[in-house]
Amino acid sequence: MDVRDAAGRWDALGSRDSSSRQAAMELIHQEVMKRIETMGPIPDPQSSSPPAMDDSLSSDLNALLAHVLMLSKQCPYEDVREKCICLLQKVQDVGVRIPRLVGNGPSRFIPEKEILQVSKLNERIQSIFEDAFAVLGRLDNISLVMGFHPQYLESFLKTLHYLLQMDGPLSLHCRHYIGIMAAARHQCTYLVNLHVNDFLHVGGDPKWLNGLEEAPQKLRALGELNKILAHRPWLLTKEHIEHLLKAEEHSWSLAELIHVVVLLTLYHSLASFTFGCGINPDINTDGGHTFRVPSLSGYCVCDIANGNISHPFSGEVEVLMEKMKQLQECHDEEEASQEEMATRFEREKTESMLVVTSEDEECVPSRDVSRHFEDLSYGYKNFSRRGEHVPTLRVLDYSWEDHGFSLVNRLYPDFGQLLDEKFQIAYNLTYNTMATHQGVDTSMLRRAIWNYIHCMFGIRYDDYDYGEINQLLDRSFKVYIKTMVRTPEKITKRMYDSFWRQFQHSEKVHVNLLLMEARMQAELLYALRAITRYMT
Repeated sequence: MDVRDAAGRWDALGSRDSSSRQAAMELIHQEVMKRIETMGPIPDPQSSSPPAMDDSLSSDLNALLAHVLMLSKQCPYEDVREKCICLLQKVQDVGVRIPRLVGNGPSRFIPEKEILQVSKLNERIQSIFEDAFAVLGRLDNISLVMGFHPQYLESFLKTLHYLLQMDGPLSLHCRHYIGIMAAARHQCTYLVNLHVNDFLHVGGDPKWLNGLEEAPQKLRALGELNKILAHRPWLLTKEHIEHLLKAEEHSWSLAELIHVVVLLTLYHSLASFTFGCGINPDINTDGGHTFRVPSLSGYCVCDIANGNISHPFSGEVEVLMEKMKQLQECHDEEEASQEEMATRFEREKTESMLVVTSEDEECVPSRDVSRHFEDLSYGYKNFSRRGEHVPTLRVLDYSWEDHGFSLVNRLYPDFGQLLDEKFQIAYNLTYNTMATHQGVDTSMLRRAIWNYIHCMFGIRYDDYDYGEINQLLDRSFKVYIKTMVRTPEKITKRMYDSFWRQFQHSEKVHVNLLLMEARMQAELLYALRAITRYMT
């Protein structure tokens, strides 16, 4: 039995009314104890021949207990958390093995105490968590980490709700399957597992999960679009669009294709955020809990060391602030010619291609993930002067504000507005702080990060001096940015720790939001430009 089916009867756990939550907890308690009674005598672990148990019954109970464990840690209501802890204790007291957590909180990179502190100190984020829990019946680890930035999280959840659950061109199960396809391109098992569960919950055909070859031809045809958008979006042409729109009985409509493109670009970029923040598996999913008895040998040194490491790198923030001040003074004194600006862009674009992302060996995708896409050898490739050239897309000729926004809004009403709001919040988000410094204008730094990512995608802003990028972004930061945006599956804790050593974790999460949104917008621009060219 799917836990989600049982959990559906527990919707009142998300109620702001305490008596409704109490009644729901009674139901959970009864459900769990009934399962234990159905299983019969509990086997003695010391016995040489414990009595046989029904594996399906045991599996159902384990799934329910994992769900209770998740509630005990992540339900936004303290009364529910406490009752779930008591229930797990009672289950253990009658001799049933209970699950325990694996890992240290929502992120491998960020101390759990910092993430949990956010909702305790911020009423707005507590309210957002309560709303999200009421809708989804869970708080996933991505949302918990995004909680550092309530304004963004609110916009993100609203966009996701509209994209996955509201009326739209695509069926609900197709939306989740496309999410699986997109996340699988970056071997992001976290997002793949999340959407496998959601796909089944909304009635998706389990056979499709055996591999892309089991899905309908119409979905299989998206494989080419998926891989080009994920790895080399500048290669997308109107011919690719035409192929999908004119496939006879397997063809997509323009409205459906816009929905597809937004889903693919969102989940490619969300995979970047997932890896960039070191997101752990959710508690109630594979890898988030275990029923094994704890032993010291099972501990990993890297887990023990996952604390708030202090770095002896003083002065890093002050140097960066001084560079920002000098660049602003240069702006005020003189402005480079258009020819010089174009030259600086080309130089930065070429240099960005030569930034080495990782010394590690190639990541080989597991069968579990790779079955959801085709052409495993296709990925991001570095470009040299003699290699494949990344053509320049001038924002003057095709931009989100002047072209993409209206196209999305026309074919997927109101959604362009939600996307635009999300882009704007990520780009403009500031608390006017840098590490311990207050009252700092960070706009120059945020623009450099955003434009560097777009530069890697061959997108040029004519009014931007690309010489600023080398002044403001050091090499270790560039390596992190490029790895996260192009091959996020290679991100390591060492890489996360190596940039902006004096900054807060919340500031690094903010950077990852910027990277995610800049990447999504870059992919979207190429996809929407190809659709526009097909239409004209």
